[in-house]
Amino acid sequence: MLRSVLVGPPASRDNPRAVRAERNSLSLFGAQWGDEGKGKIIDHLAAEVDVVVRYQGGANAGHTVVVGDEKYVLHLIPSGVLHPGKVNVIGGGVAVDPLKLLEELDGLAERGVHVGPDALRLSASAHVILTHHRRIDGAAERWRGMGRIGTTGRGIGPCYADKAARTGLRVCDLIEPARFRERLRAALAEKNALLEQVHGEAPLSLDEELERYAGVADRLRPFVGDTGAELRRWDAEGRRILFEGAQGALLDIDAGTYPFVTSSNTGTAGIAAGAGFPSNRLGRAVGIAKAYCTRVGEGPFPSEEHGEVGERLRAAGGEYGATTGRPRRCGWLDVPALRYALELNGAQGWIMTKLDALNGFEEIPVGVGYRRRGGAESGGAEERWDTWPAHLADVGELEVVWERLPGWTGDLSGARRLEDLPEAARAYVAWVEERVGTPIVAISVGPARDQIIRRGL
Repeated sequence: MLRSVLVGPPASRDNPRAVRAERNSLSLFGAQWGDEGKGKIIDHLAAEVDVVVRYQGGANAGHTVVVGDEKYVLHLIPSGVLHPGKVNVIGGGVAVDPLKLLEELDGLAERGVHVGPDALRLSASAHVILTHHRRIDGAAERWRGMGRIGTTGRGIGPCYADKAARTGLRVCDLIEPARFRERLRAALAEKNALLEQVHGEAPLSLDEELERYAGVADRLRPFVGDTGAELRRWDAEGRRILFEGAQGALLDIDAGTYPFVTSSNTGTAGIAAGAGFPSNRLGRAVGIAKAYCTRVGEGPFPSEEHGEVGERLRAAGGEYGATTGRPRRCGWLDVPALRYALELNGAQGWIMTKLDALNGFEEIPVGVGYRRRGGAESGGAEERWDTWPAHLADVGELEVVWERLPGWTGDLSGARRLEDLPEAARAYVAWVEERVGTPIVAISVGPARDQIIRRGL
């Protein structure tokens, strides 16, 4: 069960200003480049909490959840939605495509999962992704040519850019038709000039866009509220809250492999602003990382394997993007990168996923450092780092320093205790845990809800 963290004396009638003893929240974040298996873990833990919260990202997230023989891919709706009686919150830090949100709700309803306003709350302050954001996203990526950053083309970056420029539209604008018309008219005056004069594309029609979003306000209005206030109230009432990160720590706009990153703070630093929840009320932080590494799209990936080995990892792990369907780039576990992500986000533990995908490899390389040959100015001396070199402009220039561990064979899918794993698999887990320096609190050995070994989670 989830455990509280004691922080001080409880409030009472005689001492109303005292700090409450229990921190009833848990945050889960991706500790690699995304696609770590967060959906499965969040769904697994949702049974033990009352509220699940998305606080950043957009429909570029793809959280896959397997329930029995059914597979669900969630993009905007938090991964607790498949548990009846839970409240799922889309916070103000999320970039919301209203058409995609309704499409997701309709898709769930078609499969018998009916989500009402009591089960889904949508922040009125969340910024809205509109047609011009998607158009500009795709056009800008084509314009970059070989310098493309691998965007999904779903308009998330341009939406966040408008938010920072203070020209964006929010959910509270969308649900007020007269206000939406005027705000959209002003936005299109600028965006059509950009589409026509910079990207050479046809402008958007205000009337056609208003028609496209006709009816959206009426459907979404019952879900909309001040979700930050709701979360703070629920926390004061003692409800258990799970914060669900999207993407991964190495895609963080500030701490990731810039510019090949997403447009938001993907870890625990994004919770306070993105959910409207006070940082001093946050409880335990837990990272999620695969037993190996993957990355979708462009950008540096020091431990990537090309050729046959990469293809074998991809096949073993079913490594195709849940949102885009793109094949993921695959490689071995990168210890310094993982350690960096966990330290950065204050993780008290981490969950290793897809250990089962390594079954059958004769040996398993693990990255433990990096090196780069110096040029003439350094006399050709080798530079080496045993920690993630976040200060470098291009970590893609580095070579990985490897250590190699014995592999194993055997079916891991039925393991529910560490003792159920092959000896070499247990040795791999222990070795990685020691090198990373943060406890492994659970190990996933398959896609189903119950295919997990818990060790203190």
